[in-house]
Amino acid sequence: MPKTKRAKAKRPKRPAPDVFREWYRLVRGWPLVLVAAMLVLGLSVGRYSTPLDEWFRRFQDTPMEVLVLYTNWLLLAHVLAVAILVALFRRQWRLARLLVIAPLVGWVLVQVLKHLFERQVVNYLAYPSGHLTAAVIIWGMVVILADFQAWAVFIALTFSYLGMTGQAIANHYFTDTVGGVLLGTAIVWVCARSIRLDRCQPRELSVSHEGLALPHDSDAGSSPALRTVR
Repeated sequence: MPKTKRAKAKRPKRPAPDVFREWYRLVRGWPLVLVAAMLVLGLSVGRYSTPLDEWFRRFQDTPMEVLVLYTNWLLLAHVLAVAILVALFRRQWRLARLLVIAPLVGWVLVQVLKHLFERQVVNYLAYPSGHLTAAVIIWGMVVILADFQAWAVFIALTFSYLGMTGQAIANHYFTDTVGGVLLGTAIVWVCARSIRLDRCQPRELSVSHEGLALPHDSDAGSSPALRTVR
């Protein structure tokens, strides 16, 4: 009988590594690290200024005070309102909810922490800075909304840094602004994690008349891609 050649079994291809997932595993604990750093900094500086704080305060009553406008509440409110409208227009429901909730959570935490540390500048509680906490949260959520594009990251870093400098000169100690940045970054990190986990969830599909499967909603964040049904 003629020998039949056995077909070689093809080895299944190893799936490409998910770079984001590997990176996420390394940094998923960072919100706790950031909050811990904020608490340690607040306990370290106490209720009084440091030499670094005083160096920034030397620029009071100079044109550099105008940098405080980068953390103006009116500016931040407009940026937040536009971001919410964009998220709603894109039907990114979870992101829209987080855009509303995250600044509120930040405000509540700032009020609690200010009464905990009782650090004062003139006659008001200062640590951590509520202006910087809000600015970092809002600009960080804009970065998430823009899917971490370079232009959004650049704008967020620039506005946050300039606002940080302005607040350190005009209204706060510099270390107050550092505490606000740490707290705001931790909250944004948690929001980014929530968006990432939601993207990993399976979605119920509906078939259109053209034979394409469409997700029922795009709650995960980015615009859903069309996938053909075999």
